This record gives sequence, structure tokens and C-alpha cells, in this order.
Amino acid sequence: MDPLDFLEPEELLSFLHVKKTELSLMENPHTFIRQLRDHDLIPEDRYKNMSRMKSKERLKKALYDFLDWLERERSQHIKLFWSSVFRETIMNQYPILRMLRNSLMDGSFHFSTQRPKRVDEEDTDREKRKELSEDEEEEEKKTNSVKKKRKTRMKSVCDEEEEQAGPSSPVTPGRRTRSKKISFSSPLKKGQKGDIWTWPLYKSQLPVTCGPQKGYLNRGKLAKGEKCIVVDKQWFTPNEFERFAGKKSCKNWKLSIRCEGTTLGKLIQEGHLKSARYKGGSKKAKKTLFPSAHSIIVSDGEEDDGEDENEESDQDDEDQVSSSSRESSSDVTDGGEETEKQTEQQSETSHDSSRKVFTVTCGALTGTLHEKRFASGTCGKSIRTEKSWMTPVEFVKVALGQTDHSWRKDIKWEGKPLGVLTGAGTLTIHTLLCNCPLCRPDSKDIENQKNDDVCCICKSGGELALCDNCPRSFHKNCHLPHVEGAVLRDSGRWMCTFCVFGINQGCYYRDELKREAAMSRQISRHMLHCQYLLLHLCSADEEQTFAKDPNLYLSDYSTVIKTPMWLGSVADKLQKQLYQTVGEFVSDVQLVFTNCASYNRENAEFLAMGNRLKKLFDGEFKNVFNICE
Repeated sequence: MDPLDFLEPEELLSFLHVKKTELSLMENPHTFIRQLRDHDLIPEDRYKNMSRMKSKERLKKALYDFLDWLERERSQHIKLFWSSVFRETIMNQYPILRMLRNSLMDGSFHFSTQRPKRVDEEDTDREKRKELSEDEEEEEKKTNSVKKKRKTRMKSVCDEEEEQAGPSSPVTPGRRTRSKKISFSSPLKKGQKGDIWTWPLYKSQLPVTCGPQKGYLNRGKLAKGEKCIVVDKQWFTPNEFERFAGKKSCKNWKLSIRCEGTTLGKLIQEGHLKSARYKGGSKKAKKTLFPSAHSIIVSDGEEDDGEDENEESDQDDEDQVSSSSRESSSDVTDGGEETEKQTEQQSETSHDSSRKVFTVTCGALTGTLHEKRFASGTCGKSIRTEKSWMTPVEFVKVALGQTDHSWRKDIKWEGKPLGVLTGAGTLTIHTLLCNCPLCRPDSKDIENQKNDDVCCICKSGGELALCDNCPRSFHKNCHLPHVEGAVLRDSGRWMCTFCVFGINQGCYYRDELKREAAMSRQISRHMLHCQYLLLHLCSADEEQTFAKDPNLYLSDYSTVIKTPMWLGSVADKLQKQLYQTVGEFVSDVQLVFTNCASYNRENAEFLAMGNRLKKLFDGEFKNVFNICE
């Protein structure tokens, strides 16, 4: 992976600024400048002059002048510059380039690029203020020429600093001092010097602390509401960083996370930082089987560890603000509460935003890319197809037969290259030195990446039985038949009912059957077929709408439906072998959808949901038993 993928242009430009001298000292830089010429980074006349130089000292000076010119005049091409010189063939000839690339990869450049504000900039600012003061004095003289002349003495900001009267000096009558420029920096504690969040070096990121933990805050990611704090190459949201630092009880990252002793909340309030609203996790409500006025909504969302809405009540004494600041903060909070309510209302009718899944294609091959499994092109089996989990590079190889690493261009999402998601930060490419289980998996992690992280039936995690022939995973009691621990230990390899049926499907019913003949067959001889049909149906019920007894959450259900039935009950009866014929099993499944239609005559959403699953079951039943109508 290219280390430039996770660095901002400002960081790369700052890195060049402090490494120009080292680069200019490389021996025989002719290959280096030819590479720059090939990428149109060096003007032709400058290249010709440098290539004709015989003196090493002159060539080193000319190379430094060019790098300085590149920094000032061509800063927009800084990423192209580093990517062109970080080629393996070029680094083999110039060890200094390999050292610089390693510094970028391991993050040590953060500490080597810290520098004070340039002196010439301070001098320039002082001269500008002095000229401005002189212009204003001249303008005032012209304005007052008609009136009675008054003696006015004005001092520049520079003179005021040098000649300001001490505490015991008398103030000269008639002297008027120029008011200081309004400062938008946070108030400093006694003994502190300068506000580092205003330094050009920290334009893209800031060093932050929370308790004993230290990290770097990416300004752009904070403004977008993404994971924005990095610690040892691991990214956190502000809430996650607060918990990682052992400050979970604070529940207010704007006060617990600080930069040089100043809270992030103060920096945000004063305009130094921009922040989107962070939440620990959105709550998702399961849809009930038969909604009514008496239905109970069962929530399976995670506890919301978002920021405390009453931030001001938890503030420390040392962080007290004025009453006007409190009123302003209250207005912001009220607006945030309204936005939060709207967001929660939307989340009840949408999929869980924390589970990011993208439908992707490459050629004729289709799959789903799971953000939580994504690490890079070669690490993390993040793309799920019908048959297996793959890395992006493996996905391209299967689809197109290509072995190169152009996966960001070849894999499409909504008709656009996958690089759109990596460029926007939606998919974060891990660094080469990342030690997470996706990038540095052990043997157990590698095995687990081959299968789904949740049960194929109930869509939840936990202790799962993993099929060795397909990517599906199951809870032992969700699978049909139930999976016994002894089966997994003795056989070594285990295949789920989907795979067993698929392997043997060609041996069944080559002759067409009538529906009545199939329904009258003994289920003991066709148990595998019925188990496959029910698992196929339960797997398609994504929200588990038809899985549980409606009487548990609908108080009036029994008054409308006299013979309740649900898929969980059918599974129990099938597991206990309580059915005698195939027709008895099919009748119970059909009863689930008949009850749904009877209870939801005025609810189009659940009618459509029941009809869709009924149609799916009927079609698969015909295929399994080779039924002709």
C-alpha cells in the first residue's frame, strides 16, 4: 500500500519543507531529476541547466533551489512528487528516499516536522502593521485639515511593544495608544507561549490528550463526523477515544479531550475547529409481525454512548465560561437536540447506519463489500459473494482473471470506481504497519474471515458453527438439524444443510411430480428437503418478522387469529420430527402467511412482505420436488 493514501497534502508539503536540505545532498542526483522530468515536475530549461553542471556543489545548490521552488510554486503537485520518487527503482539508487518513505509509514515524521513559525513571516507581519499605522495617521491629518489642528501622536504596534510604559511610569497626557487587534485565540494559562492550533504545521491535525492517552486529531475528519483521532495507527471517533483513555464516565468528549490544556469544546466554540455531530450508535427498532395500537416495539440497538446533551453541568471549575457563552452553547445544544430527534425518527425506518454494506460489481461478478472487514486491497476478506469471502484483489482476479492491483478502478459501486469511497474516507485503507487482525491475522483469524460474522438465520452474532464448504455461519440451534458439538469435533469438516442439499440435488426427482403426490409423501424420507426449504425461508426473512409468536407482543392478536403459527414453531416441530407427511409441514408454513393476511388487511407493508415470502416458498417448493402444474 502507498503510504500517501492516508496523508494530507499539507502534511506532505510540510514534510518536504524540512527535508529539502537532505534531498539536495544526495550523490549523483541525475536519475532523480530525470524521474521528475518524466512526470513534468521540473521545467525543461531548469532540467537542462542542472544536467550540464559539473560542479557537485553547484548541482546541490541548484537542486535545493528547485525543491524550494516546487514547494512555493507547485504545491498542488506535492502528492505526485512523492509518489514519483518513491518508486522501487529510484529508492534502490537513493537510500535517503527509502528512509523518508519509512518515516512516512511509521508516523515518525510527525515529530520531525514540528517547527516554530518562520521569523521572516513575523517580520513581514510587523512591517505590514507599521505601514498600516502610518497610512491611517496620514489619512487622519487630511480629514482634520479644515478643523482646528490638534496634535496627534500615534504609535505602531511594534513601537507600542517596545516603548510601553511600566507599571510605575506616568502616562503622558494627550497621548493616545492604538488599541490592540482582537485575538480569536483561546485564553492561555500562565507560562504558555503561543497557540499551536494556529501554527501552519497544525493546519490539518493537532496533538490531543485525554487522560494518559495521546493522539493526533485530523481536522478534516472531525468536520465530516468520521473517525478522526489516531493512536498507534488505530483510528477512533472522539467518543471511542474518550472510552479508550478510560474516561467513559465523562460522556462529554468536548471537555475530556484537550489540546495543550485547552478543551476541544472551547476550540470549536471559538471557531478553530469544525465538528459534525457524533453519536455512539443509532437505535434500530424491529418491525412487529402485526402492528397495532397495542404493539410493543422491541429494540435491538446498541446503547447510545453519544455526547451528553447537558454538557455544561459536567464542566470542571477551571473550564468555566461566561454567561453569554453558556447562552450561546445552550442555543447550539437545543438545535442539536432537534436534529438528533429527526435523525432518530429516520433511523426507525432505515437500516442500521453502523453496518455499512455496499453492493459492488466487477465484470459479471457481483458481491457485497462490508466496511468493517475492509483493510486494503490485499488484506481483509471484505467482499462477500454467494460462494466465498474475498479480498478486493481476489475479487478482481476471479471476475477478470487479472493479477494486478487496479482494484480501486476495476471494482464498481453504483457505476463508479471503488476509489470514490476510499478517496472520500468512507473506506479507510489501513497502513502497512497496522497490526489489527485483518492486516496481521493469525491462523484462527484467517479461518474466521472465510465465514460470515453473523448467523445466516437470525442475523446476530455469538458462538457460531462455520460451514467448511460455503461462507455461511449458524447458531447451533438455528441450523436444521441442530448442530451438536460432537459432530463438529468428530468429523473435522462440517457442511450446512444448504451445501448438503446442493451437492445431492441432482440425484432427486428426475421425473416430474404432481403437487398432491409430493404433499402425500412421508416426511421421514424427505427431511433434508423440508429442512432446506425452511432454512431458505428463514434466511430470506431479513428482519425476523415471522420468526416469533405474535402473542408475545400483540395483546389483541388472539381475538383475531384463532390458530397462531410462526416460523420458529415450524422449526421446533421439524427438529422434533412431529410431522408425518410433507403436506403437514407445508400447511403450517402456509398458515403463517394466511394469518398475516387476515390480521393485516389494512396494512399494505406487511401484506406485501408476507406475499413476497409466500411466493418465494412456493417457487422453491416446486423446484425442490420438481413439481409440474
